[in-house]
This record gives sequence, C-alpha cells and structure tokens, in this order.
Amino acid sequence: MTDTLTLFHSPQSRSSAALTLLKELDAPYDLHVLNMKAGEQRQAPYLAINPLGKVPAILHNGALITEQVAIFIYLADLFTKAGLAPAIGDPLRGPYLRWLVYYAACYEPGLVDKAMKHPPVPLATSPYGDFDAMLATIEAQIARGPYLLGERLSAADILWGSALSWGMMFKMVPETDVLVDYTRRLTARPSFTSTAAEDIELAAAHAAAVAASA
Repeated sequence: MTDTLTLFHSPQSRSSAALTLLKELDAPYDLHVLNMKAGEQRQAPYLAINPLGKVPAILHNGALITEQVAIFIYLADLFTKAGLAPAIGDPLRGPYLRWLVYYAACYEPGLVDKAMKHPPVPLATSPYGDFDAMLATIEAQIARGPYLLGERLSAADILWGSALSWGMMFKMVPETDVLVDYTRRLTARPSFTSTAAEDIELAAAHAAAVAASA
C-alpha cells in the first residue's frame, strides 16, 4: 500500500493539473494549499520546499519532487492500477515520455515567449524552434486521436488537456477544431470538473482573505 502523499497546490495554477492527475489515479493525498494572492509561495516556509516559489510540488515518503513533468512521471508510475503510464518495455513508453517532455521543453517556453511578445531568435538557438511549427507538431499528433497515444488515455493527456485549455482560454493558442475537441473531451472528465469547482471555491476564499487583511 502506498503512503499518503502531499501536494502543494494553489488554485487555478499549474498545480491544478497535478491535482487532476491525482484524482484520475484515485491516489490518496493531502492537499497543502498556498494562497498565492497573499504571496505565501514566496514566504520562508514554502521556499524551504521549493526555492523557486513555484507549484506544484509533492512530498512522498521523504522525497520531494518539483517540476510538473517530473511529478506526472512519478505519480503515474507510482499508481500503476490506473494504467496511465505505459511500463518500461511497452512500445508506447517512448512516445509517452516524448509528449510529456515536449510540454516542458517546447510548449512552455514557446508560450511564455509568445505571451511576453519576445522577438524571435534564430531557430538553431530556440529550444522549440518556431512557435507555429511547435504547436502544429502536437496538434498533428492529437489529430490521430482520440488521445496522444491513440486509443489509450495517459497522464500525458491530463497534462496537455489542461495546458491547451488554458492556452486557448487566454487566446495564446488558436481554437482549432482538433484542439477544441480534444480539450473538451478531457475537461469533461470528472477529475477535471471537480478540480475546477474546488479551485473556484479556493480562489474566492483566497481573494476574500486578502481583501480582509487590506
């Protein structure tokens, strides 16, 4: 039996995807919620957990794991009954890892550059090349569907469903039929809808706490 783990979470942030994954895995967990509106992620207690002041982070049996993709790999491999991670030796293991890492190595830096309106850099020095080509690559894989690994749902879909949904919400990712259908299919899952509802309540409580202390 796996011991309960702790997820350090702030509502409506990157850690929402990790919380959604824990629900998909039917994993036991404790939730340590940080009020980012009050700057709790930049205070000493949490900086002792993650010096970068970022969520998510998880603590499990004394092991601290930060970074979204590392957390996804760790959790999906830990809770194998859910079948969200192809095992080592499975032909789908390599593609599964590819699309997880593609999120952190290509999509995230590309999206940040786009949001900040950074000028393009030479393709040879860009971690993702060209934004449009980077996005077209993941969209082409999704189009083979219904999931990134074909018929098999994986933890990679939980990550990308959340990421692309937020990207389209903030108008940084085009709402193509392929991406809209994919994200709707995923965000309709109970794990996504329950996390979204919890996050709305937590965010409202955090805003109220900040207002009360002003």
